Amino acid sequence: MKTFRLFWIIVFALTFCSAAQAAALNGKVVFEGAAPAPEKLKTDADPTCKMIHPDGLMSDSVIVNANGTLKNVFVYVKEGLPAGQKYEAPKDSVKFDQHGCQYSPKVFGIQVGQPLEILNSDDTLHNVHSLAKNSKQFNLGMPIKGMKLKKSFEKPEVMVKLKCEVHPWMGAYAGVLDHPFYAVTGDDGSFSIKNLPAGTYVVEAWHEKYGTQTANITVADTDQEASFTFKAA
Repeated sequence: MKTFRLFWIIVFALTFCSAAQAAALNGKVVFEGAAPAPEKLKTDADPTCKMIHPDGLMSDSVIVNANGTLKNVFVYVKEGLPAGQKYEAPKDSVKFDQHGCQYSPKVFGIQVGQPLEILNSDDTLHNVHSLAKNSKQFNLGMPIKGMKLKKSFEKPEVMVKLKCEVHPWMGAYAGVLDHPFYAVTGDDGSFSIKNLPAGTYVVEAWHEKYGTQTANITVADTDQEASFTFKAA
């Protein structure tokens, strides 16, 4: 009986210590300088897209938020995780939509083997062409509104470009990792990588136009702060 009780005390202690040594890495991606003027894109070639956007679309390769931060930056742990550590892919799908003749989300993260659910929400033909280098590429025509398909990636890759062969202005990027420690900046430029074990890491921030930046970050048992700054060309 004492042995059984001691076993569970040890299990509880190890679990508690493991949880106590995990923390969140929080921060923002700041943009310095004058935001580039967005390019106006014509949608005349597709009557459905033209109807949705009669004045055309504005390019979304650079989106500077109202608070001077940068949207659609992929932030992830590049180096430092324990060698040989395996992280099970989530069963839940990452949703990737074609809505309003645009991809949504523009930038997203996904784990190796995690399902990618691709949806066409528009009443027109769309196409999703993966230009992956480390995984098998796919090129899917989706002519029916409400149509859904599922795919996945076999190996890590930062980043995988996705494009539409029908609408050349449509482009998106997937950060494919073998671990869950990543985030994408939103409308306030912030990111949060949760449950990161204690350790020292190389953390990278990737942006479609401005490239990458890295920082060495040490995480202990309390939440840490980090920031990245991209400058106008």
